Amino acid sequence: MPMNQALLGEFDYEMANTRKTIERAPDSKWDYKPHPKSGTLGWLVNHLILFPGWLADTFKSDSFDFAPGGKPVDMPNAKNRKEALAIFDQGVSAARETLSKATDDQFMKVWSLLNNGQPVFTMPRIAVYRGMIMNHLIHHRAQLCVYYRLNDVPVPALYGPSADEAQMAASAN
Repeated sequence: MPMNQALLGEFDYEMANTRKTIERAPDSKWDYKPHPKSGTLGWLVNHLILFPGWLADTFKSDSFDFAPGGKPVDMPNAKNRKEALAIFDQGVSAARETLSKATDDQFMKVWSLLNNGQPVFTMPRIAVYRGMIMNHLIHHRAQLCVYYRLNDVPVPALYGPSADEAQMAASAN
């Protein structure tokens, strides 16, 4: 089985779970942060919504420089949940199309993340998919769920029931 076919089910599942999580982001808490060293809830949502687009872009070139010439690249910046979901959905669509066409050879080709022309890391695209995209996305999605808990926003059930959706899961059985 080609790698892309083995990954599509996981991709669909994780993107659906991520969308479900972003759907709960309260616009009224966009500036909330649990600690002075933490990013805001809005920053965290904006970080999450970029991962699918990054996946699509990873297959368009052999590298990405996030600060060419020392100036950080401008990224989309949603001001609310509605804008965030639109950016996320567009990225998921592009990423799924890219993933569905990716060959094993493309997955094994090296890709680099650069900072002002200097490599941050270089690894095969399959490792970028796993580490920089999927694991990184799941990590930040979990952080967002902690923000929700701290603000009494119901935490979605992702890999089984959550404390907020346990009765829903129990009644489905």
